[in-house]
Amino acid sequence: MSGTAARSAPSVRPAAAPDGWTEAFWEAVAAGDEYAAADAALAALDGGMDAEGLLLDVIAPAQARLGREWAANRITVAQEHTATAVNERVIGAVAHHPAVRGRRDADGAGRRGRVAVACVDGEWHALPARLVAEVLRLRGWHVDYLGAQVPTPHLIAHVHRTGPAVVALSTSIATRLPAAHAAVTACQATGTPVMAGGAAYGADGRYARLLGADAWAPDARAAADRLEAGPPPKPAPVHRPADDLPHLSDQEYTHVTRSAPMLVRHVMGGLAERFPAMAGYGEQQLRHTAEDIAHIVEFLGTALYLDDAELFTGFLTWTAGILTARGVPARSLPPALDLLAGRLADYPRAADLLARAGKALEEPPSDSGGRPSGTAAGGPDPAPGQGRTA
Repeated sequence: MSGTAARSAPSVRPAAAPDGWTEAFWEAVAAGDEYAAADAALAALDGGMDAEGLLLDVIAPAQARLGREWAANRITVAQEHTATAVNERVIGAVAHHPAVRGRRDADGAGRRGRVAVACVDGEWHALPARLVAEVLRLRGWHVDYLGAQVPTPHLIAHVHRTGPAVVALSTSIATRLPAAHAAVTACQATGTPVMAGGAAYGADGRYARLLGADAWAPDARAAADRLEAGPPPKPAPVHRPADDLPHLSDQEYTHVTRSAPMLVRHVMGGLAERFPAMAGYGEQQLRHTAEDIAHIVEFLGTALYLDDAELFTGFLTWTAGILTARGVPARSLPPALDLLAGRLADYPRAADLLARAGKALEEPPSDSGGRPSGTAAGGPDPAPGQGRTA
């Protein structure tokens, strides 16, 4: 979000967790044991641990750890999905714990006003938004939690029907930022300010500011703190998205996104000659390779939309680290970039992005456990599948 996160009250801090408790919780989550994880979380509440601290200082870090474990190839996508489902169930159990519900009732649920919390269209990482929703409820807001993948027309219909004071918009994957831009603009057209949050907006919120959001928060606690002083001011009545991103007039983003299937086919056709190992690939390996190339093209398009080279180079170097962790040679990436560059030679911004990414790949790959700003669901909800290879 573009506004400065003014805070009128200090963050609520948790009571200390018992020694070893957080590791026991992690082990239950990693094992996919919903009952053991829920029992541990509810026991912590019974022992006096603050609910907000439990959500943000125990559950959220466990989710972030899942992302690191997947990136390092120590757990599978299926294990990550199972563990994420466990965390979601635990959050629900925490929200319905008598002490938590009693606190909301005593404090006056909804006394601060109404907030709609939603993931942008195409964004299936719902856990960060769920954490925001639960923390805002704890802080006295009436929260409409709309969940994952909310199409913008449906979000706007909800805004018209309920009249929230602010829409909290969650985006974890950078390739969903064009959709986020449309949602921000549509909400503002109703006179409703938007607070953006999630890994896609960058660690410093640069993309939230670029896309015209009225405020930004890096995490659920910061979002609640930001709203302590009340919602951001209502947006100006007239706002044209083209004013935010004048570089889009060159049509490079439009060309790359509309021709994406053709670009993927072109790279697949030429890569077999430039990367001989593909001759031995089976059907599944070829399908995964095509999916990886499609991700590269999608991130290229998003980087063109934002006019941000760092987004694309960060994604490519992160992908190289992911491949290395899986014992797959990352040397197939430069030939793929060369093939794209040949096809997009008449598009200066795209050619420059591809050249920068190729140069970045000449450096040693980064640690696969890290995530480049805005390229995947860093923070509490990982994004397995990005950068997957055969």
